[in-house]
Amino acid sequence: MCRCWKLAPPLLAVVGPTGVGKTSLSLHLAESFDGEIVCADSRSFYRGMDVGTAKPTPEERARVRHHLIDIADPDEIVGLAEYQDLAYGAIEDIRRRAKLPLLVGGTGQYVSAVVEGWRIPRVPPQPELRDELEAVAEQESSHALHGWLERLDPDAAKEIHPHNVRRVVRALEVCLITGRPISEQRGKEPPLYTVQQIGLTMDRDRLYKRVDRRLHLMLDAGLLEEIRRLVARGYDWTLPAMSAVGYAEFEPYFAGDASLDEVITQIQADLRRLIRHQYNWFNVDDPEIWWFDVGRTSREEIESRVGKWLEQLGGNGR
Repeated sequence: MCRCWKLAPPLLAVVGPTGVGKTSLSLHLAESFDGEIVCADSRSFYRGMDVGTAKPTPEERARVRHHLIDIADPDEIVGLAEYQDLAYGAIEDIRRRAKLPLLVGGTGQYVSAVVEGWRIPRVPPQPELRDELEAVAEQESSHALHGWLERLDPDAAKEIHPHNVRRVVRALEVCLITGRPISEQRGKEPPLYTVQQIGLTMDRDRLYKRVDRRLHLMLDAGLLEEIRRLVARGYDWTLPAMSAVGYAEFEPYFAGDASLDEVITQIQADLRRLIRHQYNWFNVDDPEIWWFDVGRTSREEIESRVGKWLEQLGGNGR
């Protein structure tokens, strides 16, 4: 690959819903264009959470170098601002070695924070304040907490659903600590990259069946044992890491309040909800994203499109 670019150096992002095939394509593209992968899946940050997060396997990581996987324990929080800093650092490291950085994942906020250059308030978590705010939601209601945000920051409140307690708490946290609405502290400073996003999609029913099959493969691969180990190590169900789809649903099972079949049914429903949310975030009508139906488009066709894009930027496509 050319070390000098006529335009800003490239950053390729591979996005789309869970289970659509981002890992497979990103490995192919990274091998074709001498690239390395920066993880943008918030569930893959955590050590010991391998099966349920569908992390790249050791064999896949041996094929292509991956960044920002296994960077925290499940009781640690990787906030959006911290992730953005880590991602920018990884991308610069990859660029310095004249390789192509690929940002890969389905966590919309993390992808957008990097490719759009979000300005994120650098307010560290305040555990005691968070406990107080969460207590308001639990003792009164999430709507009561959201009403507080409406009074302090109406613009932020419009963007956050009252039921999304975690985001409401974060917005209030920033407002109360800094004395300024979080909406006034945000903005965008596009990074000095030429960004191209590739979006993967497929027929919705086919995708649902695919993630259902993957769930059963995870169970066969030891998902229950993985969760049992996490619980035995003292990781509480209230932790953000343990609230991920595919983990949180097992709490009633381990408490003896639900059967495995009931848990599987709930996970399948939650995965469908997650997929719908991801499609809403990564809008298929977004002109900034090249969308490919993986049922109709080969990896070689996508590779060809990427190669032409790199050539236009001044690289040789290889």
